[in-house]
Amino acid sequence: MLRSLSGLTTRGRCLLAAGAAAAVCAVVLNERDLLRVAVFVVGLPLLVAVFLAAARVRIGASRKLLPDRIAAGTTGEVELALWRNGKLPAGEVLLEDGVPYALGSRPRFVVERLPAGRAVALRYPIQPMLRGIQQVGPLRATLTDPFGLCEFDRELIGHSRLVVVPRVVELWGLPGGAGLGAGDDGSVRLHTGQGETDVIVRQYRQGDDLRKVHWRSTARRDEIMVRVEERPWRGGTTVLLDHRAAAHHGTGAAASLEWAISFAASVCLHMRRAGHRIRLVTEHGKVLADAPGHEGDSSTIDNVVLDALAVLQPAHQRDLTTGHDPAEGQELIAILGTVSNEAVSELARFRPRSSRSLAVLLDTPTFTGTGGERTPATEESAALLRAAGWGVVIADPTSTMPQVWAELCRTTAGRGVLLGGGR
Repeated sequence: MLRSLSGLTTRGRCLLAAGAAAAVCAVVLNERDLLRVAVFVVGLPLLVAVFLAAARVRIGASRKLLPDRIAAGTTGEVELALWRNGKLPAGEVLLEDGVPYALGSRPRFVVERLPAGRAVALRYPIQPMLRGIQQVGPLRATLTDPFGLCEFDRELIGHSRLVVVPRVVELWGLPGGAGLGAGDDGSVRLHTGQGETDVIVRQYRQGDDLRKVHWRSTARRDEIMVRVEERPWRGGTTVLLDHRAAAHHGTGAAASLEWAISFAASVCLHMRRAGHRIRLVTEHGKVLADAPGHEGDSSTIDNVVLDALAVLQPAHQRDLTTGHDPAEGQELIAILGTVSNEAVSELARFRPRSSRSLAVLLDTPTFTGTGGERTPATEESAALLRAAGWGVVIADPTSTMPQVWAELCRTTAGRGVLLGGGR
């Protein structure tokens, strides 16, 4: 009874107090008719409270996320079903589902009459703007009687897990010579003579060992050519994502880190669908995902990459230190934030010149929303990487991802691989 009385509204409590006062007056004045009215006034909210306490346990509900994995910036839907199992009728039901602020406004529904044996379907949209794991719920129901005398709150459903993955943009094209052996797009394969094994040569770059000069090819092309030591081809492409908090600027969906994560997801899925094995690693060499090319279920493999990026949080390390080749001999596509000259030198030092190395440098200070010209430090880092033989593209908030990718492909397309057997 005490639990039932706790559900009385202000109107119900006032009516109960009025009935008690009328009963006292009826006893003092010896008015039997007033006493009958008092008994009715007191009994009405009590009966309603007991009735609702019995009826509320008969209500059930279910929730379905459509879909349960959604890309940031797109629109999804939540489907609710509400039903009544018992024979006791239910009054007005107010539903409120717990939705995080990042998914939109909190939905509320009013169901005036809940039929027995048939579910009432309810839907509401969600539009997550930030990637991550979101919890939808709990779903709470408030049952009231037609007179507004009593109401009860009940949790019908707990939390449902929603995975918000990074936005994936469709890309076109591949870097020139992608996936062809050691990955150096400037290599030239020549047959140097009868019975002599093929060698891989490329143009001389400052700092190359003069002992590797291939004189026969140099004489033929009238420019210095050096031998490229063939490495066992491990196949595939490594995508390096710099997710240090100190290397990025901006907040929310417009932050440079979110741009980098979305671009990394787009590149990984694009390259994998082109048949490349993809390794996704952090700036410190930690493997986030290792996805084969055409092998296995495509959607499942894509979800492995997207789920790893959905839960990725900014790293607190300030310096970009690898201490080894992060691509382990594979082709490398690095997506970098703000990097120091020392970090650039170390990254280039561990990368063999015979392997393709591409980089997208984010001009992160421009992601703060203040605009402005390109940062000189970013230009300096790009120049250092280009001097080390890297293909580099600088991106800012105005750069579209397909545009950046197309420019990155053009940095190597003009130096394609030439196969020949001439003398």
